[in-house]
Amino acid sequence: MNITPTHIDGVYIIEPRVFSDARGHFFESYNKLRLEEKGIEYTFVQDNQSKSSYGVIRGLHFQKHPHAQTKLLRVVEGIIIDVAVDIRKYSPTYGQHVAIELSADNFKQLLIPQGFAHGFSVISEIAIVQYKCTDYYYPETEGGISYNDTSLSINWQIPLDKAIVSEKDAKLPTLQDFITPFI
Repeated sequence: MNITPTHIDGVYIIEPRVFSDARGHFFESYNKLRLEEKGIEYTFVQDNQSKSSYGVIRGLHFQKHPHAQTKLLRVVEGIIIDVAVDIRKYSPTYGQHVAIELSADNFKQLLIPQGFAHGFSVISEIAIVQYKCTDYYYPETEGGISYNDTSLSINWQIPLDKAIVSEKDAKLPTLQDFITPFI
């Protein structure tokens, strides 16, 4: 398993070792011991899965304390652009983001710690995304920022006029109009 830190502290790209032959392939999608060897220690308590079509943008979401979540994401079908925005108020990278292509073919995963808003866009016909969380979902602690905030300069790799966004996500505030709960 290859674990690579990104330019934002705490966000990692994880690439499992894939064993392929004439029958197909095999890989460990999660190995707690391998992460702990790199000083990454989380206990995941909930797995989620979503299926979306081309042009869907989900996010940018987070859970506030006391139910803030660290997430480990991967794609089992299709291709997404996965985005993590640093919303830790006194972080030197506040307002910056990591964007990475995750796909069923590249096997990459993104580890996003609490203190980040997360979202993704679907750039294939469909995408099935699976992710682990370190806390359960509580609607009363959810929050978000606008996916189309120009100050974030996120390239979702789809035309924004073709984006399919939930009504809730379309109403989220920009980073400038947002008060972060992660101090």
